[in-house]
Amino acid sequence: MTALTLTADATGKTAKARRTAWVPTLVLLLGTLYCLIPIAWVVIAATKDRSELFSTFSFAPGTGFFDNLSELNAYRDGIYWQWMANSVFYAGLGALLSAAVSAAGGYALGRFAFRGREFIFKLMLAGVLVPSIVLAIPQYLLLSKMGLADSYWSMLLPSILSPYGVYLVRIYAAASVPTELMEAARMDGASEWRIFSRIAVPMMMPGLITVFLFQFVAIWNNFLLPYVMLADDTKFPITLGLYTLLAQGASQPALYTLVITGCLLAILPLIGLFLVIQRFWSLDLLSGSIKS
Repeated sequence: MTALTLTADATGKTAKARRTAWVPTLVLLLGTLYCLIPIAWVVIAATKDRSELFSTFSFAPGTGFFDNLSELNAYRDGIYWQWMANSVFYAGLGALLSAAVSAAGGYALGRFAFRGREFIFKLMLAGVLVPSIVLAIPQYLLLSKMGLADSYWSMLLPSILSPYGVYLVRIYAAASVPTELMEAARMDGASEWRIFSRIAVPMMMPGLITVFLFQFVAIWNNFLLPYVMLADDTKFPITLGLYTLLAQGASQPALYTLVITGCLLAILPLIGLFLVIQRFWSLDLLSGSIKS
């Protein structure tokens, strides 16, 4: 009798679980639509000319995409592409340097025991909690005293150190770089630099790629730092450049189509970056050390 009761209870719970299994899927679908609808609107709006954009609000594609692209290309002798190149430079080099600094700092904090390690780690955690908006003005004052304001360095230097990147690599290094492998390398006469560069870095590569991606996206989308640091519009990144176009659109509505087309083009490098580097996340953690 007891066995029959337990079986009935189990069957009832299974049936109830099946009836409610669609709820998480529905929530995810709604979240996906919430994120994709604005992107879909930008894609559709970029195909409309001025009259189509302001006449009606619809998701029907327009006929003015190539005209918008031509006007954007001709605006101020193609300054949009200068903004795009600046963003690629700031985000690419800044993310690369940040990943390198995060690799060294995270590896040292994760694989070496030294006095003050926990204090430094907790300080890094505190840095993760500090919003970047709080640091923008102090960074500007500091770099202005050094004579680096309104320069490429004013965009690169604040981007090199990422507390979250150091924290992530520290956790990743502690989990993916075995102490036994490091000790074996030391017994074979390998220097600490060789262990780090030839063993630890390849094994941490998926984590470093993640840090690079996060930092690239953060720098690419950053608006406040260039807004505070830069005055010369030829050094503007794409975010600040599009903002200036949008501000001018209040008196020149014709520029709104250029802003929307520019926003669409600004999304494409990020999509391409995700597609190119996603394969690195599937790397085996030990493949690098075996090849080396």
